[in-house]
Amino acid sequence: MGDRFKDKVVVVTGGSRGLGRAMSLGFAAEGARVVVSSRKQASCDEVVASIESAGGEALAFAAHTGRMEDLDALIEAVYARFGRVDILLNNAGTNIALGALSDIEPAAFDKMVDVNLKGPWYLASRLAPRMGEHGGGCVINVISVAALSTPAYSGMYAATKAGLKALTEVMAQEWAPLNIRVNALAPGSYHSDLTDGAIDVIPGYGEGMVNAALIPRIADTEEILNPVFYLASESYTTGITLVADGGLMAKR
Repeated sequence: MGDRFKDKVVVVTGGSRGLGRAMSLGFAAEGARVVVSSRKQASCDEVVASIESAGGEALAFAAHTGRMEDLDALIEAVYARFGRVDILLNNAGTNIALGALSDIEPAAFDKMVDVNLKGPWYLASRLAPRMGEHGGGCVINVISVAALSTPAYSGMYAATKAGLKALTEVMAQEWAPLNIRVNALAPGSYHSDLTDGAIDVIPGYGEGMVNAALIPRIADTEEILNPVFYLASESYTTGITLVADGGLMAKR
């Protein structure tokens, strides 16, 4: 194990699958004490078991990012166990409202806002004062390149992620006096459960993702750690959106 984040307390929402799982395992491998949170306790327990079997320390706590009472309970559980939070990764997200704007129901809109926008705002904003009390820290909001170049038929996803980008910039301004850095990460195409599942069922989906980027491949899941670790450790960067997309935005 490394020690890049030795004894730092890292909270990862959506931390049991895909990119979030890679983040949970990656920070633990670098000495952090990791809080793995997602909707299903069993999934969180599995990741924590992997961390502990490798000699790390972690807490599994099921919480739905779209339910503020769950996030309150998560915060209290983290402070009861570790007494602090140094790094928050707002990684959980959903995209249930694919389709034409005229076809999307208000209930789906509300759920997208709750999970992708309201939840990350609530969790970070309730943690920030406490983080400031023990010297500050870092918040990373995982958005998407969809927030920067909005695709048709993904309007609700793009809108909520663009909203989180805007909140990131406000958070950075408001919490700088607390010594809290806040940045957004906009990934492009990375292998994950969702991406690989779509490749399996949608003809041409994977090929389209590869052809859209300057670096013609889908990134390995663990490659997300390179930009995440940069944002978590670089001490003079705040209020930005780091794009890690293989040149997708440049090609557009």
